[in-house]
Amino acid sequence: MRRLMVTLGSVALLGSWLPAQAQRGDQDDAYAAARAGTIRPLGEIISKVAQRQSGNFIGSDYDPAKRTYRLKYMQNGNVRFIDVDARTGQIIGMSGN
Repeated sequence: MRRLMVTLGSVALLGSWLPAQAQRGDQDDAYAAARAGTIRPLGEIISKVAQRQSGNFIGSDYDPAKRTYRLKYMQNGNVRFIDVDARTGQIIGMSGN
């Protein structure tokens, strides 16, 4: 019984650790790609999009497979998502209100 409890506790701990590790990996991928010059730095992309997007910037996600950023803005109580090509900085999609 004790072994089962230890195993279940370990699985629960691992399950809570995996999403954070995956996100950290994506952030590390974005940082390395920006330093290598294969994508634009996030700060540059945020500045470029902010010229066209109203609202408050609340966060971003990087997709290393697609080499895209998803920027999140809060506008009038609604979240708006702006998808950006990380290589060029061009907006490729918008969703939300």
